[in-house]
Amino acid sequence: MEIIAATDGSDPGTAAVRWAAREAARQRRQLRIIHAFEWESAEVRFDGGYEFVETGQQFAEAIVAAAVDEARRAAPTIRITSETLVGRPVPRLSAAADGAEILVLGNRGRGGFTSLLLGSVSRRVATHVACSVVVVRGNTDDGAGPVVVGCDDSPHSDHVLETAFEAAGARGASLTVVRAYLPPTPLWPRNVSGVETPRADERSRVQERLAPWQDKYPEVTVETIISHDGPAPALIRRSHESRLVIVGSHDHGALANAMLGSTGTQLLHHAGCPVYIARPHLEHVVG
Repeated sequence: MEIIAATDGSDPGTAAVRWAAREAARQRRQLRIIHAFEWESAEVRFDGGYEFVETGQQFAEAIVAAAVDEARRAAPTIRITSETLVGRPVPRLSAAADGAEILVLGNRGRGGFTSLLLGSVSRRVATHVACSVVVVRGNTDDGAGPVVVGCDDSPHSDHVLETAFEAAGARGASLTVVRAYLPPTPLWPRNVSGVETPRADERSRVQERLAPWQDKYPEVTVETIISHDGPAPALIRRSHESRLVIVGSHDHGALANAMLGSTGTQLLHHAGCPVYIARPHLEHVVG
């Protein structure tokens, strides 16, 4: 499967292309660069309509050509293909990403206001596309900081952890595992002897969950953090000192597997580094 980078020629789109190219080199995959060019078919009925469409197509092809040059500079050895798509960006990008390994997007497009934290196209594609998505934002330096992953009890949490260990191992980075845990109000005094504290019990559960992945990736140094903050604040805070933060999708079964939960949505708006939304491939969901 290939890695896809979507770009509109903006600075965030160009950053996404560079990130995707480096990731394609790490995974030894092909990179496909796409740009969705939108126009209204009714425009061709007016004088100059066809010229307008032709000019727009040339502009789209120039954007893609420049993106290919950026990708080659970032990762000279990878195979690159490119494509311009005619139509509305969200459905065209979503359809193009069907079967891809990862779709990589910038956090904001050319038409967005700089004050917006996340562009509308990036938000809509990231929250509904079926494959894994990376939204490139904040610190894009691949050589600085750990990889951070959120650990929960969702059905696909093992896929998220596997993605995180692979990402850390490929980068030679350490892995920070964040478990958000809000303990219930105790029904007994805290000084009752022989009762293990809920925090220690939670850490033990996380270590048990991590054990098989640590055995598979012994080169990855792991730090486990049990946080009493909510998952989104805990991950956002650590993302500002990290190179990548990884979370899963909000799971409602195979048909709605692409929907994104509130933690992922908040990260897309506020994270200090690229956000990786790890989704299992469809055959793993329905199989």
